[in-house]
Amino acid sequence: MNSIKRVSIIIPMFNEERNIARLIEDIAAQDFPGEVEVLVADGGSADRSRQVLETTAERSGVAVTLIENPKRLVAHGLNACVLQANGDFIVRLDCRSRLPSDYLRRLASCAEETDAWNVGAVVEPIGRTKMERAVACAMDTPFGGIHWTRHSRRHKPVEVQTLYLGAYRPIAFEKVGLYDASLVDNHDEDFNVRVRKAGGRIMLDPTLRIRYIPAASFRGVVARYFPYGFYKPAVMRKHGQTVGARSLAPPAFLASLAALVASSLLLRRARYLLAAEVGIYTTAAVAFAAASVLRRRESWRVLPRAVAVFPMFHLSYGIGMVAGWLRLRRADDAAETSKPDEASPSRA
Repeated sequence: MNSIKRVSIIIPMFNEERNIARLIEDIAAQDFPGEVEVLVADGGSADRSRQVLETTAERSGVAVTLIENPKRLVAHGLNACVLQANGDFIVRLDCRSRLPSDYLRRLASCAEETDAWNVGAVVEPIGRTKMERAVACAMDTPFGGIHWTRHSRRHKPVEVQTLYLGAYRPIAFEKVGLYDASLVDNHDEDFNVRVRKAGGRIMLDPTLRIRYIPAASFRGVVARYFPYGFYKPAVMRKHGQTVGARSLAPPAFLASLAALVASSLLLRRARYLLAAEVGIYTTAAVAFAAASVLRRRESWRVLPRAVAVFPMFHLSYGIGMVAGWLRLRRADDAAETSKPDEASPSRA
């Protein structure tokens, strides 16, 4: 493929006045030698996001094109940005992203060296408040992190099934189309499945990190993880495959809890099994949270919250998946009911 000389950064935005300025400053600090354009799709922010964006961009010397996204959905905003992008490399970011100064240059180098259609970095959760830091500790573990990867300690690019906040060669969109706007969430995963089916490669550079600020409350955690689970079945059905076996663990855990709770009303053995499962889960939550706190050199004061975040992750994701499957089932039943009765004679 041709060398990368112009980068288009695409960003969906909605009520991000707290984060957008830092992201624009990170973009301004990039050492990429080519041209950079920034396209931001705003979903009708009710706070000062637009003013902060425009002021920071002007002060930092970053060229920003603001695009209206009246439907507010992330996929719609990203698609609007892609359609206006002029770069030979399209980098997707979120307002909560924080970038090292060599981020664009190293992603471009990875794409050039591997001929991949999509490349990305390891997502490293960070936090400012005690709650954000607790959520970051929980995310940064194999027990709870939806963006966690076992490849984080590798020293060279590795091919993966999917990744978050990818950077794409335009051929990816030319071959498979835009993001699926019917998916409120998991559109990244769906797009990456289509890329691989079309013959493209997805490469992760484990030596490169992109920092990410997670939810700042338990309610925020549920608001993020429920949709992850809810739209997962739609992606699974669409492609006839499961992207990552780990995604099935939360609904399996939820199902086992529900079965044991129901059985424990009648069977003493079920009560013992329920107590054992809860005990094993709690022990694992404490162990993984403590290891993360220690490794990240965090204050031990965040440990109780980090432990409490795990069931928020798993139960909201699991309930979301169950609700997603039920939604598909209801849609199937409605479609079946609406079919004309072939056995009935038609009227003249």
